[in-house]
Amino acid sequence: MSEWFQSLYVLRKMGYDDIEGFSEGRKVIILISMFAILFLTSAVAIVMGDYKISIFDVYLTLLAHFTPFYEVSDISSLHNTIVWNIRFPRIILAVCVGVALSIAGAVYQGVFRNPLVEPYILGTSSGAAFGAALGIVFPTIFPSIQVPAFIFGSLAVAAAYMLARVRGETPIVTLILAGVIIGSIFSAFVSILKYTATDTALREIVFWLMGGFYYATWDDVITIGPVVLISFFILWGLGWKLNVLSMGDEEARGLGVNPEKYKFIVISLATLITAFAVSLVGIIAWVGLMMPHAARMVLGPDNRFVIPSAAMMGALYLIVCDTLARTLTTSEIPVGIITSILGAPYLCYLLRQKGRVIFG
Repeated sequence: MSEWFQSLYVLRKMGYDDIEGFSEGRKVIILISMFAILFLTSAVAIVMGDYKISIFDVYLTLLAHFTPFYEVSDISSLHNTIVWNIRFPRIILAVCVGVALSIAGAVYQGVFRNPLVEPYILGTSSGAAFGAALGIVFPTIFPSIQVPAFIFGSLAVAAAYMLARVRGETPIVTLILAGVIIGSIFSAFVSILKYTATDTALREIVFWLMGGFYYATWDDVITIGPVVLISFFILWGLGWKLNVLSMGDEEARGLGVNPEKYKFIVISLATLITAFAVSLVGIIAWVGLMMPHAARMVLGPDNRFVIPSAAMMGALYLIVCDTLARTLTTSEIPVGIITSILGAPYLCYLLRQKGRVIFG
């Protein structure tokens, strides 16, 4: 059976019949509109901040770096520091993290066939938190917080996957339970480190757990950017197979798709980008849960459209939250607090909608 007919069959089984060419063309227009809104929001966010810089000076600084018409030496060094070294990499990092968490959430929800699943369900956040806490409490052993956070975040998911593996298969329910178990273990380890940490280290651990982009640098962007970009295109290309996986293992086998193979691929990629995101900015909740839902409500359950739309919505959402976090008060608010405050009402809305939320 060809991929096109497989996709057609799957979408009809999912109760989604509006798949004519014009409809898909209209969805492409919506995606382009989302990209335009994301670009405009980024342009506005880079102007906002405690230090007032005119729009002209902001974009003159960017032009000096991106075009041959201006030289960096021609602009103010203060403007260059604020715009190029502080605000711009922060916005790019927010975009990368928003994309990572959103598409990871879309993948997990599709594979687990559960609308309440988020990227941290397999213990990524707890493992990364333990690694970050190790780096904070033992700085002589771990000179960087990001490295142990990434390693233990990835190890947590690997441990959950191996724990759930039974006779060459990985049942979804068993995998979720294994993720809960591993997450609880790492959470206990974090509590032990918080209990034994000094006051300074304890404050730093708590601050890291709330998530934020305060220390964003170009090195962070260079670290996560290529990984997120490559993973995004791979997962987008596997969107129709994710549609098949959303129907269950038996249906997938009936359509000639090896569910274990593709579950391993998509979960590995989703875990990779989630671990990268958490290791760099801490735990930012709700993005991976909310954005895939919002994408489905706008464009339907087809993951070929859910993945790119969720990515742009997640990037847009984090830019807005981060801008609020650094402009609402004189002292910066951790962005994880903002996303949680805005996310809780959204979950209440989803609960009230019940079965009206479109999900395959």
